[in-house]
Amino acid sequence: MFSRLAEHYKSVVHDLVMSLQALAEGLKGAGITASCYRCGDDDDAHGASFVADMGDGHIVRFLVSDFGISWVESRNGRELVKLEGAEAIQELQRMAQMIQNPSHQRVAADKHSQTPVAAA
Repeated sequence: MFSRLAEHYKSVVHDLVMSLQALAEGLKGAGITASCYRCGDDDDAHGASFVADMGDGHIVRFLVSDFGISWVESRNGRELVKLEGAEAIQELQRMAQMIQNPSHQRVAADKHSQTPVAAA
């Protein structure tokens, strides 16, 4: 049973890595500075570091690896919010919705300059 769960988790990590790369590209297309660095080769991506600059000193970091999943928001170098696991993944969904809805983009950009994503 545990071997099966370990393999399933590796699959989730791989899917998250692929989704993070797509999200970074989508954010870039929306005019937001974002990057995603993968750990591992194309066939065996076992982790990634995603960073997005939301403006006004507001940075979002998402880390995924075989060791865990975390979301950290900071402003001017000070940590504001840290989430792990499913809550961290939900914040990625909020970012994805932001780039899917152009009218929401402007509202979200205004909110991001004042409020952390997780607190919005």
